[in-house]
Amino acid sequence: MAEDKKKKATKTKKSNAKGVDPSQAQQPGFAIEKLYLKDASVEVPNAPEIFTNREAPKIGIELNNTAKPLADGFYDVSLQVTVTSKQDDKVAFLVEVTQSGIFQINNIPEEGLEMVLAITCPNILFPYAREAVSDMVTKSGFQPVLLNPINFENLYLQQKQQQAQEQNKND
Repeated sequence: MAEDKKKKATKTKKSNAKGVDPSQAQQPGFAIEKLYLKDASVEVPNAPEIFTNREAPKIGIELNNTAKPLADGFYDVSLQVTVTSKQDDKVAFLVEVTQSGIFQINNIPEEGLEMVLAITCPNILFPYAREAVSDMVTKSGFQPVLLNPINFENLYLQQKQQQAQEQNKND
């Protein structure tokens, strides 16, 4: 019985010249290679006076994501989150976080690749950016800011609609 397992374990499929199974060569592939905090900053320009103000802050959030190809099948995707808190006309704090990741994406058609880079990758990066923002705000002496989940698919579709409308205006 143990002999049979050894024989099964040593059997291999035929492979092409590169050592890759031909049936797997054209399979779509997605893998997270590395997640990292690319940039982070916090500013409290009106400290210490801002800590005596008891007015409820107004929070503003901006999101931006970018993707650039690295090597064959590897992409660097970055999600930038900027959170601004104001009390009256004064900035209480400004937090900027750029959470990035290197993703390996293979054998996905161009239209599908764009969606993976704009939806799937930011969905993976967002919880890490959310945690970094909350930690930085808390360490700055303020109540934590917990960002609500983001529907990146909806944002992508809105962006595509806006681009189509602009293109129709230009035609």
